[in-house]
Amino acid sequence: MNKSKIIIYWSDEDEAFIAEVPELPGCMADGATQNEALANIELVIREWIETANEPGRPILEPKGCRLMLA
Repeated sequence: MNKSKIIIYWSDEDEAFIAEVPELPGCMADGATQNEALANIELVIREWIETANEPGRPILEPKGCRLMLA
């Protein structure tokens, strides 16, 4: 399980909840609910890490698991 910080907030522009992982640049997902956004970001985190590992790019160690709702 990844222990990166996940920030979830409502976006009026997208009319959805957005989940972001600040430690993984560009790692974002959305959902109609906070739970859906969280489930979607967990999949995107795995895909982000798999993609980053392919060319051997370093991945920062997570600073700790913390869920922030805005």
